[in-house]
Amino acid sequence: QWLSDDQALDCGCGVALHTPGHTPGSMSFWFPQDKLLIAGDTLFKRGIGRTDLWGGDYATIERSIKQRLYCLDEDATVVTGHGADTRLGDEMRDNPFVRA
Repeated sequence: QWLSDDQALDCGCGVALHTPGHTPGSMSFWFPQDKLLIAGDTLFKRGIGRTDLWGGDYATIERSIKQRLYCLDEDATVVTGHGADTRLGDEMRDNPFVRA
């Protein structure tokens, strides 16, 4: 089953967020009750997903991060696709690629 932007997940506790830029179909998953963001390859600790591969686009990933992720709870834990977890507020302030 394909997921849509802002679609509630079947588990009943989260929502799918379309966050293109790394790839055209990149998705992140937001669990507000747990203040948990599964960002995949969109946002890393002090980094972002690659945009130099097919379908990647820097302006698009920047927009996804600023408009879809940085509007979520700053206290949220971000589980990234690679590397260490981080806090959303830390990335908003300190990510050298995309700041809020």
